[in-house]
Amino acid sequence: MTDDLLPEGLADNLPDQSALLTRAMRAALEAMDAHGYDRVSPPLIEFEKSLGQRMDGLQTRAMFRFVDPASLRTLALRSDITPQIGRIAATALADQPRPLRLCYAGEVTRIAGDQLDPVRQRLQVGAELIGADSVAAASEVVRMAIEALEAVGVGPISVDFTLPDLVSTLAAGPFPLAEDQAEAVRRELDTKDAGGLKAIGGEAFLPLIHAAGPFPDALDRLRAIDAGGVLDSRIAGLEAIAAAVGDRARITLDPTERHGFEYQSWFGFTLYAANARGALGRGGTYLIRGTDEPATGFSIYLGQALPLLEAGKPRDMLYLPLGHDPAEATRLRSEGWRTLAALSDDEDPRALGCTHRLDGGDVTAL
Repeated sequence: MTDDLLPEGLADNLPDQSALLTRAMRAALEAMDAHGYDRVSPPLIEFEKSLGQRMDGLQTRAMFRFVDPASLRTLALRSDITPQIGRIAATALADQPRPLRLCYAGEVTRIAGDQLDPVRQRLQVGAELIGADSVAAASEVVRMAIEALEAVGVGPISVDFTLPDLVSTLAAGPFPLAEDQAEAVRRELDTKDAGGLKAIGGEAFLPLIHAAGPFPDALDRLRAIDAGGVLDSRIAGLEAIAAAVGDRARITLDPTERHGFEYQSWFGFTLYAANARGALGRGGTYLIRGTDEPATGFSIYLGQALPLLEAGKPRDMLYLPLGHDPAEATRLRSEGWRTLAALSDDEDPRALGCTHRLDGGDVTAL
């Protein structure tokens, strides 16, 4: 029946997939918890205005929206949990000492996918370091993102660094441009179109096209750009973050990459893994609007990693026949057994996935 079809970009996770995602989520959260990040759980739905006002560049029109019959105000299904963490930090946890370390896991949705990522519902797991966007904060967050993916069982990992506000910084200083011209330069840099850059008067930005690739070489090309010292602190910051990562991941640099960096400020990074389709996650520095508090964080989309995850060993299942001792079954579950209780005498325990059977007080293999 056509009524049983799911909308484009949405899919069921069946038992095996759900088990993998659950284990991956727990592993990632445990890795963040080990570094002192406390978990928070914001709601799936908020007022549209609240979701849209915390981060620059976040478009509420990309969210599912509807009118709340109770308040008659517009609600929205979240498309990103990070703005919600910003709200929590700015309100309920405003008086907590900084830096504040928070982590989260939950589903997010969006109205439409895109060619690079057609999925419209995703499991987002991440962490936010509220109160700092320094090189030290960025180094901690990048290392922890890598560690979270390692805990999930994904690798080898690659990290691509970017400088989201680079064009704005150069356009306001050594390579002056009007805002509309700067936006045109960003578009041409997105496509690495040297001819297009020249045509719009962006010749000074041409070296940025070539300042991409493996980190050491790309950084040397970025360093060679005569920007009157404007890039010196950025370059030093990138070097320090790369040194903190060490050999935990392969590092590349694309200083003008903008895809997925709607609200990041001076530093951003994208996470990849061998044999994965597309990016596994992104992060970087940003400001929380309303308080202008700096922060640094990352998000991982575990569904992207699903094809890379190894299925765990099949779990033993203990069949409990009719008339079994409930107290004994409770004791066995407390020891770690997974049980399945009989509903009738004509069941086939093996067909139901059971590996053992409770006979009186004894556990026997099937």
